[in-house]
Amino acid sequence: MPDDTRRERDLILAPNEHAFILDETKGNIVNYVGPHKTSLANTDQPVVFNSNTKRFERCLLEKAIQLFAIAPEGWYVMLKNPAKDGKPPTPGTANSLPPLDIGRKVNIPGPVAFAPWPGQMVRVIQGHHLRSNQYLIVRVYDEEAARVNWTNAVMKPAAPEDAAEAKPENNIPDLTLGKLLVIKGTEVSFYIPPTGVEVVLEPHNKEYVREAVTLERLEYCILLDEDGNKRFIKGPAVVFPKPTETFINKDGSRKFRAIELSEIIGLYIKVIAPYEDNGKTYEVGDELFITGKDQMIYFPRPEHAIIRYGEQEVHYSAAIPAGEARYVLNRSNGQIRLVKGPCMLLPDPRKEVIVRRVIDPKLVEIWFPGNDEALEYNRRLMEMTRKEKGEEFVSERALKAALPAAAATMGMTEEAAPAAPSAEFAGDAFKRKQKYTPPRTITLDTRYEGAVAINVWTGYAVLAVNKTGERKVIVGPKTYLLEYDEILEIMKLSTGTPKQDERLLKTVYLRVLHNKVSDVIDAETSDLCPVKMRVSYRVNFEGEPEKWFNVENYVKFLTDHTRSMLRNAIKRHGIEAFYSKSIQIIRDTIIGASSDGGKRPGLTFEENGMRIYDVEVLDVTIGDETISNLLVQSQHSAVQQTLELAAEQRAFEVHQQKEAIRQNIAKTDAETQQLFLDLQMAEAAKRLQLKLAQIAADAEADQRKLDAQLAQQQGLDTVNKAELARQDAKLTLEISIMERRQRQRLDELKAEVEAVVSKAQAVSPQLIAALQSFSEKALAERVAESMSPLAILGGKSVAEVFAQLVKGTILEQALAPSPLPDAAPKKK
Repeated sequence: MPDDTRRERDLILAPNEHAFILDETKGNIVNYVGPHKTSLANTDQPVVFNSNTKRFERCLLEKAIQLFAIAPEGWYVMLKNPAKDGKPPTPGTANSLPPLDIGRKVNIPGPVAFAPWPGQMVRVIQGHHLRSNQYLIVRVYDEEAARVNWTNAVMKPAAPEDAAEAKPENNIPDLTLGKLLVIKGTEVSFYIPPTGVEVVLEPHNKEYVREAVTLERLEYCILLDEDGNKRFIKGPAVVFPKPTETFINKDGSRKFRAIELSEIIGLYIKVIAPYEDNGKTYEVGDELFITGKDQMIYFPRPEHAIIRYGEQEVHYSAAIPAGEARYVLNRSNGQIRLVKGPCMLLPDPRKEVIVRRVIDPKLVEIWFPGNDEALEYNRRLMEMTRKEKGEEFVSERALKAALPAAAATMGMTEEAAPAAPSAEFAGDAFKRKQKYTPPRTITLDTRYEGAVAINVWTGYAVLAVNKTGERKVIVGPKTYLLEYDEILEIMKLSTGTPKQDERLLKTVYLRVLHNKVSDVIDAETSDLCPVKMRVSYRVNFEGEPEKWFNVENYVKFLTDHTRSMLRNAIKRHGIEAFYSKSIQIIRDTIIGASSDGGKRPGLTFEENGMRIYDVEVLDVTIGDETISNLLVQSQHSAVQQTLELAAEQRAFEVHQQKEAIRQNIAKTDAETQQLFLDLQMAEAAKRLQLKLAQIAADAEADQRKLDAQLAQQQGLDTVNKAELARQDAKLTLEISIMERRQRQRLDELKAEVEAVVSKAQAVSPQLIAALQSFSEKALAERVAESMSPLAILGGKSVAEVFAQLVKGTILEQALAPSPLPDAAPKKK
């Protein structure tokens, strides 16, 4: 137990360790620095310094042992309350506390390692590495120390050629107390502040190194200074703010895309500060409308403010297809003009606005009969005009504001109005504000967006009248766009059969081609018999179109005149004459008698250019029933007599046709018999010709066969002759070859014989003795073998040839055959 107590009171410090020990009798604090070993007294108390409370706190001995403040290369130590002599505690000893410079702070770059004095606060910070798009904000906390130690700052240049500029002594800034400075990564790649200067932490992410804004092309950022001024910077650039500036941030982005403009896209700008650009001066309050004609890419500037209508920043053109138009109101003088398509209309919002015309429901029913959708649309527009104090038009802007509520009933969609772009222009591509689908298409629904369009069909015409009294006739087929002050003149036409004025048809469409007007006319003949006629007139409008609308009710005008003409004409005829020729009388009266070409002149009305070119008589009725019955009976009798005559005529024609048929049958039979005989004679002649042709053919075939055999024999003879000639030539060639070979062989043998003779003549006695020693007989056999060619040429055996050759020589005895026992030698 005593050993454990002693061991607990022993302070053993390794290198790089130190401990604070409080002497409770004196209150002094001793800094023991390793390597060191000591035994603590009972009055010695281990303590640690709490940098937050700035007090020494008692603790166990193990907790009192602390490491040195170590800053390797590239790090630095921020030391508060340094020693006045600037010396750290000595290692391996117990160090008493020296006087400290309380409240001061110094920066010590590494490499360095020391034990802090009691009461000192140490913070080891890594040196600040900066990329080209990073920066630091430093603050001068000690003006005098900063000026003295500014040249001791560790500042590595971003590029070797900038080394001179990066030296602190070459560029000493204003080091007023509290001054904020920016250390840019484009100039300095590594930085350790000197004493008197500290690096300010970024308040959001608690980092020393701050990120600059890297702008690409078509990007910009906005810097807001503490004095309220803004600075707009365009890319490409790396943007470092001033110490008093902050980046304007929207939706987490500090950079924005420039606004793409074109000839059909524009921005409505308000000048909020005077400036001069391209030699032109702009004052506060001026309004600008910038389109792609002025500049294709728009970057905001401090003197500009975008005027928005609701959420709409960018103003887009309205597509006006061919055959359509828009009403444009001049806000300065109140004049409304008509802009016709095809074109892209981009109104200047400073003085122009697109409006929609409100038409009275009664006119809508007449102009667009049966179009309930158009009627409902104009009813909605009229409700909006009441809210806008009785205006006769509705602006596009007001209509778009009310669009979500009225879209379902007006037959419109949000797609008809271009959506406003987002205020944040971030990203790599422009975002078009139309709906695109592959392949790229734009959906246009402009039925109710443009000017009032009147579709005049083929064969129709309308009359447009403006407020100054000017008249214009539009003949179809054509689509006419009404000016804002134009209306269509209404006609009131009689209806019913016969035509009456009790119910009038209101319309603006005049049928000028192939018009049809029906009527019923009551008249009286010269014998006071009433008749009723139902007719249908075919009418065209000809000549000058301006005259067509001179008569308001052309139907009543036409029927009254034709009734008078027909009554007058019928009054001149009796009932029987009229009834028999009623159609002719009516047509001749109305459209005139037929000319030589069969055409009728028609009835022309000079007042309005109307001409009746044809009339159809649908029915003629006699008003007196008794007269009608008599006429019917008279007609029946005439018809009966006509039918009887027709029956007799038909019987005569039948008998005549029967006899003609019999004659034709007899004539046909005779012709058939004659034709049959002619055919038989022709057949016999054909058979005779066939037999003669067969005989001639057989004779010719036999002759050809004989000729063929003869030709074949002649060919065989030729072949045999050629074959024999070839064999003869072959044998001749072989004999010739053999003769040449024999001559050649004879020459060879002759040469050999001569050689042998020459050799034999050259034989010496010594050679003969040698031959005898090597067996004369064997030698003779070999010589005989060599002489075989000579024997062949002479027809003798080899032995005979050789014997003749060596006759009289020693070899003769060697070649002589041995005599057989008991046999006498043969004579040669």
